[in-house]
Amino acid sequence: MSSSGALGEVDFEGFRTLCRAPAVEVAAKEVEGIDHFDRLPDSVLLVIFNRIGDVKALGRCCVVSRRFHALALLVDDVVVRVDCVISDDPSSSPGVAGGAVSDKPRGVFSHLAHLVLGGLVKPLQALSQILSASSCTDATAVSAAAGKSASSSPSEASHHSPAEVLKNFKEVRRLRIELPDGELGVDGGVLLKWRADFGSTLDNCVILGASSAVSSSSMSPGSPDTDPNPSFQDACGGDDRGSIPDSFYTDGSLKRRVVWTISSLIAASARHYLLLPIVANHETLESLDLTDADGQGVLTMDRRQLQELRTKPVTASGSSQRTLLPALSMRLWYAHQLELPGGLVLKGATLLAIRPNEERPREAAGGGGGPFGFSDGCWVSDAFEEPYRTAATMLMKRRTYSLEMNSF
Repeated sequence: MSSSGALGEVDFEGFRTLCRAPAVEVAAKEVEGIDHFDRLPDSVLLVIFNRIGDVKALGRCCVVSRRFHALALLVDDVVVRVDCVISDDPSSSPGVAGGAVSDKPRGVFSHLAHLVLGGLVKPLQALSQILSASSCTDATAVSAAAGKSASSSPSEASHHSPAEVLKNFKEVRRLRIELPDGELGVDGGVLLKWRADFGSTLDNCVILGASSAVSSSSMSPGSPDTDPNPSFQDACGGDDRGSIPDSFYTDGSLKRRVVWTISSLIAASARHYLLLPIVANHETLESLDLTDADGQGVLTMDRRQLQELRTKPVTASGSSQRTLLPALSMRLWYAHQLELPGGLVLKGATLLAIRPNEERPREAAGGGGGPFGFSDGCWVSDAFEEPYRTAATMLMKRRTYSLEMNSF
């Protein structure tokens, strides 16, 4: 009797399970058909899109649905990575091409012109094409971001400038544009980094260069460049150790640093000039960084500087596509050899802090110039990431040399 009762109970449970199974299957099918993104509020989707940032990925999101298209264009953080540059036909500029390959002996000034022009003209032409109409970007992503049809075939890919790609992003607050590499071609082993802040013209620029950057472990103890008694205090040095040797002026070291300085300033002013249409078309911008994948140079603009650029006219330097630089006042620090705490050794380490000459009266009147004066070194040392921030701090403890440069 008890066994039959147990059997009846089991059958009842089985029947109940069978009755419930179709409902479970139907519910599972309904769950599979649900788009969980449709259940997310717009504010959450915007957070996701802002985390994406990359303009090509956002362009792909635009073609998913009308909702994605509407929301992706409302992001306030955008990164534009320029994949490649289509340069002019080399045959169209024989002067530059010829100058780049010529091996004929040259005088000091012609050789300096060769170094500057050969290392700058062609890269700056390429930079002009990047921001004017020639960056190679993903065709589908760009066309979607620009509000165009995404049905075009890959063979119909066209090239768009960052200004064209960004024209439908109306809420951008923080923009970062990354070039494929630095404009300045430097010899292997040479260290050259710069950072420039611009408003309507140059606010300040910091340049860090070295003839070579090597690990202390790779240097032989008997090397003539090795300090027999190296120490952190020696690296920071007093005035005697901060003096520039006479050979600096005769062995080409000075000329090399002049080239570094002019090249960096021209590259920065060219980047600034070519950002004008982007800044004009995006009044919501609060910060803009234009850098390169090599980490060679960074141009930055904050909210105040962006507003200044919108309200004050920009003067071009002659017929060139770059912003005219004002007369400049410079501070230079030099170390024949600088060993950083991490073991990196910079040979011929040179630090340049540059500001417009018009800032000098403000510095003198303000007893130090506050955040705009040379006496406050934070804007100089904070221009770079480690270990180069430490290098800048160490160099600033050495003897200071003052220079001036006319507007160009």
